[in-house]
This record gives sequence, structure tokens and C-alpha cells, in this order.
Amino acid sequence: MSERLIEGARSDQDDIEPSLRPQRLAEFIGQERARANLRVFIDAARGRGEALDHVLFAGPPGLGKTTLAQIMARELGVNFRMTSGPVIAKPGDLAALLTNLEARDVLFIDEIHRLNPAVEEILYPAMEDFQLDLIIGEGPAARSVRIDLAKFTLIGATTRTGLLTTPLRDRFGIPVRLDFYTDEELEQIVTRGAGVLGMTMTPAGAREIAKRSRGTPRVAGRLLRRVRDFAAVEDAAEIDDGVADRALTQLEVDPLGLDSLDHRYLRCIADTYGGGPVGIDTIAAALSESKDALEETIEPFLLQQGFIGRTPRGRIVTLKAFKHLGMAAPAQMTQPSMPLFGDSDE
Repeated sequence: MSERLIEGARSDQDDIEPSLRPQRLAEFIGQERARANLRVFIDAARGRGEALDHVLFAGPPGLGKTTLAQIMARELGVNFRMTSGPVIAKPGDLAALLTNLEARDVLFIDEIHRLNPAVEEILYPAMEDFQLDLIIGEGPAARSVRIDLAKFTLIGATTRTGLLTTPLRDRFGIPVRLDFYTDEELEQIVTRGAGVLGMTMTPAGAREIAKRSRGTPRVAGRLLRRVRDFAAVEDAAEIDDGVADRALTQLEVDPLGLDSLDHRYLRCIADTYGGGPVGIDTIAAALSESKDALEETIEPFLLQQGFIGRTPRGRIVTLKAFKHLGMAAPAQMTQPSMPLFGDSDE
């Protein structure tokens, strides 16, 4: 799948202007309950002079898992080490990371659900007993070596909680679920970002960008930078809702944050298959996209917004989706007996 402007996953361009990231917990907008709880845990650990318990951040991409991990290390006053699950290919890679940590340091592992099973087994005693058990040598000469580790804090991040093994998930003492942001929270994020970038932004302009950001701060920052480009070419003195609307319409991001691929997905079910139900494999073949790409990057937001539903027989589009597409719904959808939503077996 080609890179999408409204995709929550990180792209290389998102690292061009890291100044948009908040540096302190007090500056972080949204996730109010998670922030309040983290503040308590951070203050308590810092007061005792101990390592914070292991933390697991779960939620869709782009909601601030990495940013929160960096903020926590900064608030704790300790070093921050960052890696990702697929990068740690063998136990020796993990051992190198862990043995270089100092007391109370934070190790952040992104996409922790993609850890190699052999690496994960080594991680268990490291998290629980702060000890590393390694096998050195092969055959009759092999011997087990136990290495004591400094007491550290592991922060894991995952977009697929269901793919985490139970033993790994249970070793995290502080599970934190991040949810999509409200338009009001995103408006504050856009306004703050405009200030950081030195842009003049009206409240209406910030609101226009916020409502098209799919509840995701990373998308909001990306749209803000693209709107800035259009405003510069137009030589606009300030970014108001008109400037933002023209820019985002040109970028094929509609008023609810859906792009051309979202529209193709919805129209495939609504037009080609009469609103569904239709299996995800059939949709993937019709759109020439992979099943995983549809499930991970398109469906979460459409499900959250109520545009699609899952039934035992496959995906369906809702009356709300037909209305948004400007299409007439099939007669059977207006009847009171609709299939119950649930996870598809496909």
C-alpha cells in the first residue's frame, strides 16, 4: 500500500520537525486519565528513588506512545534507550541492550508484539528478576551464565494487543490504553503546532484541520505542515478555515478525514456488493490491497466512526456510510432487522 497522508503509522517525513512533540507531561494534550495516572506513578517512583514498574502502551498508531515514553524518561530524570521488536533478531541483541542500561533507565521497545519468541523468553527473567540467563557455547561444552542487571523500566508499545503472549503481557505492571482524540483536543494540538512553526492560525482554521485528522495527533501534525505549504503558495496572511478547506480538499481529505482509499473501500462494499456482507479477502482482491493493510490501516477508523460493521458473514457498510457517500441505501437496510455487529470469522 502506498503511503497515505492520513495514515497514523510513522513515516520518515514525520521526523523532519520533531519540535512539534511535547517535552513534558504538562504539555501533553489529551489522554487525560492516562496522564493523571502516569503522573502519580512517576512521582511515586521518583520519590522512592526506585525504577518505575514496567509500562505497556496499547492503541492505534500515531496516538503518542513514543512521545509519552520519552516524556516519562525525561520526567524521571533517567536515560532513554529506544528500539523495536523486529530489530532485536536474536538473544544476543537483547543482552547487549540490557547490559548497557544503568539503574532506573528506560528501555522503550516499539512494536513489542513482533519480538522473536527466543528473544521474548530471555526477556521474562530480565523483567521479573532483573537477571539475564544466557547459554554460552554449544553441545557438551555449553554452559548457562546468569548476569545481574541494573533495575530498569521497560516500556513496550503495541498496536495489536491480541498478538502479545499472555506471559509477556502479564509482566507489565502498568497497562495503559490510548484512545482516539476528540476534535477539541486535536484543535489544541493544531493550535500549539502552528505556534511552534511560527504560523498565524485562526480558531476556525485549527478546527478545520482537527476534524479531518482522524482522531490522531500524528495525522494532525502532518496535515498542518501540508496546509502550511498551500498557505505559503497562496501567500495567505493567516490560515483560516477557507485556506485549510481548499488545501485539504486538494489533498483528497474529506470533511470527516476520509481519503480516496477509504472511499474506494466503502464504495466497493456499498456499490459492488450492495452494502454487504462481504468477506475481507474478497474486498482485498477487489481493491488490489493486502488483507492485513485493510485490517490495520483502513478499518479501525471506519469502525470507530460507525461507517462499517463486522458480522459473522463479513463486512457491511452502515446507513451512515451510504449517507456520507451520497448514495441511496438498499431497501433491506431500512428494515428493523439488521445483522448484529461482531467479529467476522474470516
